[in-house]
Amino acid sequence: MKRNIPLHLMLIPGVIIVLIYCYIPMAGNIIAFQDFTPLMGYAKAEWVGLDNFQYMMDLPSFYQVVWNTIFISIMKIVSGLVAPITIALMLNEVRKSVFKRYVQTIIYMPHFFSWVILGGIVVDILSPSEGIVNQIIKAFGFQPVSFLSDNKWFPYVMVLSNEWKEVGFSTIIYLAALTSIDPTQYEAAIIDGANRWKQTWHVTLPGIRPTIILLACLSLGNVLNGGFDQVFNLYSPVVYQSGDILDTLVYRIGLVDNNYSVATAVGLVKSVVSLVLISAGYWLAYRFAKYRIF
Repeated sequence: MKRNIPLHLMLIPGVIIVLIYCYIPMAGNIIAFQDFTPLMGYAKAEWVGLDNFQYMMDLPSFYQVVWNTIFISIMKIVSGLVAPITIALMLNEVRKSVFKRYVQTIIYMPHFFSWVILGGIVVDILSPSEGIVNQIIKAFGFQPVSFLSDNKWFPYVMVLSNEWKEVGFSTIIYLAALTSIDPTQYEAAIIDGANRWKQTWHVTLPGIRPTIILLACLSLGNVLNGGFDQVFNLYSPVVYQSGDILDTLVYRIGLVDNNYSVATAVGLVKSVVSLVLISAGYWLAYRFAKYRIF
């Protein structure tokens, strides 16, 4: 215990920040059950029970928004597993360390940029008139596609652009997991006549399977997180049908329409469901990967 005291002291600033910005504001969830206005405050606001939740359920676009959130989030989770694993396996086969580090740096760099910057880059790349993607499409004789204003394409743009930003960070995790595999297993596989593909299938993938299971289980908590900052910087009213998610709906109801109570009700429902999914994810992580927080 005495040896760990400095480590616990280092946690104090982070704990204070989390308490101030994450836990203390949770008391404001009571306005989900009130007809709240800033002038009236918490004390004088009229209690309305579950009326705000009923209003939320009666919103014409609510169920479409829930579907959009789940659809985009699940695609992000799946691609967030497949793409980094694939890239990590490919980089693991590279023998020139300089080239390997160069590729890692290039794919990791977008992780450090905010969506305000990356959103502008995505808009320029996908521009129907001057974007490089549509220039290539037109070079093959096809009509340009307005990716960011087409409901058919917009969700997939969200997934691909998110992978562009985060794939480098996730790849590092799997590369670290690859270093823990015992080299003697590869030697035994070679003696048994296994080629590179069979070594990958029978040694490499089973070696990182606990990491894959762990990250897959923990990602369940993000099923209702479609990525507010990304969607907010790229969507428009034209693509509300396929791109509007719970977080952007909360933003418009609460900060644009000033209906704080209904916005809080939507956010509270999302938080409760996310809590259940996170709890299930940690249980699955312990069940299949023996991962525990404490």
